[in-house]
Amino acid sequence: MPSRLPHLVAVLVGLALAWPVAAVQFNVAEVERHGAWQSMTLNLGEQRLYRALEGNTYTDAHFSVTFTPGACEAPWLEMRVDLGERQAESRLANRVPADLRVDEQTIHSGQAEFRTERGDSGFYVQFDLPEQPLLLDEMRQGELLRLRLMRGPDDPWFMVFALDGADEAMARARTACRDQGYRS
Repeated sequence: MPSRLPHLVAVLVGLALAWPVAAVQFNVAEVERHGAWQSMTLNLGEQRLYRALEGNTYTDAHFSVTFTPGACEAPWLEMRVDLGERQAESRLANRVPADLRVDEQTIHSGQAEFRTERGDSGFYVQFDLPEQPLLLDEMRQGELLRLRLMRGPDDPWFMVFALDGADEAMARARTACRDQGYRS
């Protein structure tokens, strides 16, 4: 157990910074590991969110699926990349074409919104995909999630995230969202 403590502390600190709403920091609770993924509760007062997150592949980036009470069947997908310095303002930096693909499955084309939040050191990419339910189903069974973001006409940005544990993490977060809390 002592060897896991430094890793857990680092994860919790990173996750506390992982919520972009005007640099408001949610409390992180009920963290459970599922392979390369984790599931957790984010709370601030009475507000609760339930997140499944892959933060193993990169030291400065993670990909998350967040379930919101009242909309548990329509989670939102987001990637956070640490910029290393707190941002002076909240702003929409860009909206670009994005393609997400699990293994050799369907290419899911949509939009990615790049934004920063005042007081937060992260750069956020929120995805808008017409066939998101199919992508989530593929993520539950796949091995790798591949992203291609077109920052400009000839400027693609590629990232890959492991899906080991994604099914369990998303199922736990979705169930908690539906139940409004984890059961002991």
